[in-house]
Amino acid sequence: MASDTAHSHPYHMVEPSKWPAVGSLAALTLAVGAVMFMHDAGPWVLSAGFLLLLVTFFGWWRDVVKESRAAYHTDVVRHGLRVGMVLFIASEVMFFFAFFWAFFDRTVPFLSRTALEAWPPEGVIPLETWHLPFLNTLILLTSGATVTVAHHAVQKGDNAKTALWLLFTVILGALFTCLQAYEYGHAAFSFTDGIYSSTFYLATGFHGAHVIIGTCFLIVCMFRAKAGHFTAEKHVGFEAAAWYWHFVDVVWLFLFTCVYWWGGSGYQG
Repeated sequence: MASDTAHSHPYHMVEPSKWPAVGSLAALTLAVGAVMFMHDAGPWVLSAGFLLLLVTFFGWWRDVVKESRAAYHTDVVRHGLRVGMVLFIASEVMFFFAFFWAFFDRTVPFLSRTALEAWPPEGVIPLETWHLPFLNTLILLTSGATVTVAHHAVQKGDNAKTALWLLFTVILGALFTCLQAYEYGHAAFSFTDGIYSSTFYLATGFHGAHVIIGTCFLIVCMFRAKAGHFTAEKHVGFEAAAWYWHFVDVVWLFLFTCVYWWGGSGYQG
C-alpha cells in the first residue's frame, strides 16, 4: 500500500534530510568566521565554515543526483525545478540591480541629488577598459558559446561531446577568475578608497563569486555527463547550469559596459 501511495501522483515527496540543518550550521560558522577573520582572530573558524559548506554541497548534490537517477524527477517535478531556477535567476537579477543602482546613484544627476560632478572621483585611476576587462569579456562570451555547444550535444544524447565542451567552458571560467584576481591585485585603488572603489569591487566581486559558483556547477555536470547521467529527454540539471552561466555572461556585459567603459570614460589622466 505504501508503494501504491508513493506512485499515485507525479510529485516527489522528498525524504527527511540532514543537509538543510548542516548547511545552516555551515552558513552560521562561515559568517562568524568571516567577522572573526576581519578582526584579526585568525582564519580557523572561517576555514571550518568553508569546509562544512563544501561537505554540504557534496552530500546534498549527491542525494539530488541519486533522486534523479531513481526516476523521482518526473515531468511535473522537472517543470517545477525549471520554474524554481528561473525564479532564482530573477532574484539574482534584482540582487545585481541594487549594485548598479548604487553605482548610478552617484553618477547620474536625475537619480540622486548627491551625484558627484566628476566620475570617477578625483584621485581615482580606473582600470584600462580595453586591456584585461576586454580580454575577460571575450573569454566569458566564448565560454557562453562553448556551453551552448555542450547544450546542443546533450540534447542529442551525446554525453561524451557534452563533457568535452563543458571542460572547455570550465577552463575558460577558471581563466576568467584568475585574470580577475590578477586585475584586482594590480588595481590602483582599494575597497576603502571611496564610493567608486566600493561599488566597483562589490559589483565585480560578487559577479566573480557567481563565476566561481557557476564553474563548480558546470564541473558537477561535466562529471555527470562522463558518467552518462544525461539523456536527450532528461537533463534538467544541465539546463539549470547552462541558464545560470548565460546569466553570468549577461551580467558581465552590463558590468563591462557600465562600470568599466562608461564608468571610467570620465577619467582625465
